[in-house]
Amino acid sequence: MPQFLYTAMDAAGKEQKGKIVAASEEAATAELRAKRLFITSIRATVDTSKSKSSARKGGGFNINLGPMVINRKDLTVVTRQLAILLGAGLPLIRSLRTLEKQSQNPAVRAVLGKTCEIVEGGSTFAEALAQNPKSFDKLYLNMIRAGEASGAMEVILDRLANFMESAARIAGKVKSAMIYPCVILFIALLALVGLMIFIVPNFSKIFDDLLEGEPLPGITQFLINTSNTMMNQWYFYILGIILIIVAYKVTVAIPQGKYAVDYCKYNMPLFGPIISKTAISRFSRTLGTLMSSGVPVLSALSIVKDTSGNETVSSAVQKVYDAVKEGEGIAAPLGKTKIFPEMVISMVEVGEETGKLPEMLDKIADTYEEEVNNAVGALTSLIEPLMIVALAGMVGTIVIALFLPLTKIIEKMSG
Repeated sequence: MPQFLYTAMDAAGKEQKGKIVAASEEAATAELRAKRLFITSIRATVDTSKSKSSARKGGGFNINLGPMVINRKDLTVVTRQLAILLGAGLPLIRSLRTLEKQSQNPAVRAVLGKTCEIVEGGSTFAEALAQNPKSFDKLYLNMIRAGEASGAMEVILDRLANFMESAARIAGKVKSAMIYPCVILFIALLALVGLMIFIVPNFSKIFDDLLEGEPLPGITQFLINTSNTMMNQWYFYILGIILIIVAYKVTVAIPQGKYAVDYCKYNMPLFGPIISKTAISRFSRTLGTLMSSGVPVLSALSIVKDTSGNETVSSAVQKVYDAVKEGEGIAAPLGKTKIFPEMVISMVEVGEETGKLPEMLDKIADTYEEEVNNAVGALTSLIEPLMIVALAGMVGTIVIALFLPLTKIIEKMSG
């Protein structure tokens, strides 16, 4: 019977290497899993020289995965598929090679291929993924490390895939809420520019010919002056837009400026409640997922701070981190930040008292995801009539401004 060389992690997170005699690779894998070992690599002894050659070619820990980056959507799919393959009993290397062969995305194939080479060279899965930080962020890597330490990699990967799918779902909801008013606003601005450039100048000529220098109503004169500026000095408008964009980029590049911008987003009307609920849901889901995966609370808070996506929440989490580091719980310092609602504080406090904080955090995330869904629906229903009124007011103002002088012209012609 053939022999197989294997590398595995035991329940304590210690690496074990050895040989096993079995009828096939599947039989060897099943026998090792029965011993509660998580297999990171397994291969027949006849392939040993080939594996060593591959390891030398890979260069161990210093293999450069190159510029290839897996986007979040593809990474979610890969994570889900990897969890299924590992759960079915396939070893890690074989699972990665299977996903590499079936993928149609060059970036996915390249990253998975290089990751396999690194693992075959003796590295752990987390160390291999750490070579490509643009594809695998801090949260992903820490959960993989927790999976290797616990020997339940398929469970951690499944939990990670659920987290990524949930994050993508709520991000899609928020984007859909933002896109609709942006499209309407763009159409309104386009219509306004068209009126000012093509319609108003024609009326201006009519007024000059028929009123023969008589003063126009104030609103009409303002409209004509604005139209002339847009036609003759359009570059000032473009320059103004560029300056606004540059000023925004410079502001968010500074920590204090980024905090101020995020604070305004967090408290702005209409969109503020959606942004705040999304931030609370993300905080709860991330912290709950990390803690339930076995990541220590301080490490979990550090990861949440770095992946919050909002400087206001990040600053609040930093204060919680400092308090927990001094021996306090999470609920009390969380309440002092004034960022999280009282319901969240109470649920976290109950979770700490009962020893079920990860489960409580998941419930908070589920609750606020549902609230985001409801808020997006309500916002869409509210924005539509508001936009109609705004467009009607804008067009109506222009029409009134243009028709006010016509009364003078009609009176003059009648006289």
